Amino acid sequence: MEIKQLYKYFEQSGFNVSTDSRKITPGSLFFALKGEKFDGNTFALEALEKGALAAVIDNPDYHIPGKTILVNDTLHTLQLLARYHRQLLKTKIIALTGTAGKTTTKELIYRVLSTKFKAQATQGNLNNHIGVPLTLLSLKPQTEIAVVEMGASFPGEIWELCQIALPDMGLVTNIGIAHIQGFGSQEKLIQTKAGLYRFLEQNNGQIFQNSDDDLLRSLTNHKKIYTYGTNKHAQTQGDLIEQNPFVKFYFKGRTGQQISVQTNLFGKYNLYNLLAAVAVGQYLNIDDSTIALALSNYQPRNNRSQIHKTQRNTLILDLYNANPTSMSKALESFAELAVDNKVLILGDMLELGDIEKEEHKRILELAEKLGFSDIYLVGPIFGKVNSKYPHFDSSEQMLNWLEENPLQDKTILLKASRGIHLEKLIQAL
Repeated sequence: MEIKQLYKYFEQSGFNVSTDSRKITPGSLFFALKGEKFDGNTFALEALEKGALAAVIDNPDYHIPGKTILVNDTLHTLQLLARYHRQLLKTKIIALTGTAGKTTTKELIYRVLSTKFKAQATQGNLNNHIGVPLTLLSLKPQTEIAVVEMGASFPGEIWELCQIALPDMGLVTNIGIAHIQGFGSQEKLIQTKAGLYRFLEQNNGQIFQNSDDDLLRSLTNHKKIYTYGTNKHAQTQGDLIEQNPFVKFYFKGRTGQQISVQTNLFGKYNLYNLLAAVAVGQYLNIDDSTIALALSNYQPRNNRSQIHKTQRNTLILDLYNANPTSMSKALESFAELAVDNKVLILGDMLELGDIEKEEHKRILELAEKLGFSDIYLVGPIFGKVNSKYPHFDSSEQMLNWLEENPLQDKTILLKASRGIHLEKLIQAL
C-alpha cells in the first residue's frame, strides 16, 4: 500500500496511532511492531477486537481481509508515514541530541517557545527510531514549532532520524562518553551525533551551538550557526551566579543588560542547557523578560536535576540516565554545594561495553578526589571495581539494608542509569 493511501487511514483514525495493543483507543491505527521478545503481528487481532480502525502488519499469516494492512516492514512503514505527515505540516522542527542534558534542554526550550508559539515537544523518552516517528505523528496541523529529541544507540542513527524528521533547526548539547557498547568507539559516537550537523549543513538549516565547547565547534563550519556560551563572543552570553542549592544564572538581554534568573534546577552543568533555551528564544524574537520568566517557572520532573526534601533527608535526584560525562558533572556540582553531611548513592552506568570497569573505577577516583567519603554503590559493575565502600547488587538489596540502617539529616545525591532503579530507595530516605 502506498503511503498516500495509508495516510487516508491515518486521517480517518483522527491522527491516532498505537503500537501497544493493551492501550488501544477505539478508531486508532495499530502498527504491529517487533521487539526482542515480542512480535506485534500476534496482537493484531486483539487490537482490532478492542476497536482499532485497522492493523498494519508485515506477516501474511495474520492477515484479515478488510481489517489488516499488509506491508513489507511495519517499522519502516511507520517511519515513512511519519515523514509524510511531517512534510504536509507547516510546523518548524528543532531537533536536539547529545550525550547529557538533552531531555532537560528539550523541556526548557519547549517552555520558552510555548510563550509565543503553539508548540509541542517529545513526550517522555520517545527519542529513538520508533519514538521519533510517534512524536512526529502526534503533531497537530496547528502546531507552529516542535522540539524533537533524538537519541542514538548505534552508528548513523541520528542521520537516519533526521531523514524522517527533516529538522529546520538543531542543537547538540554535548558529546561525551555514553552507549559505547552500541558504537564500538568514541569516534563513531562523535560522528553519529554530528549527523545532525551534516543534515542541517546539507539542507541550509539553523544550528545552535555551545561556543565554549571545542569539540562541537570543530565538527561544523556551517554558515548558519547561532552561538551561546560564557565567552564574550557568544551571540547569547551568560554565566553562573551561584547554586545554593538551585542554579542562579544571568544572560545578556538584547540591549546589553544582565538579566538574572533563579531556577529550580540543581547542578551547574545545567547552565548550558539554560543558555541553549535562551539562545533559541532570542533567535526567535521572544522577549528577554518572557524567556527569563519561563525558565524561572520551570519545575524539573522525572528525577532529573530535582531536589526532593523528605522528613529525614534532602535528596538530589538525577536518576533518569547516567554515563561518565553526566556522572562526573553531577559529582562536581555536588562537591561545590555548601552543605554538610553529604552522601553519595551511585548506581551502575550501563551500556559502556568494554570500557565499563575502567569508567566506573574512574568515577570512584573522582569522587574521592572531590572529597567524598560517605559513598554507597549499587549494581554489579561497581561491585567489580569496589573494595572500599558499602556495595549492593541491586536497589532492592540496598532498600532492605536502609530499613535496618536509616540515613538521617543527610544531603544525598542519587545518580545511576535508569535500569538500576534507584528511585526505589526514595521511600526509605
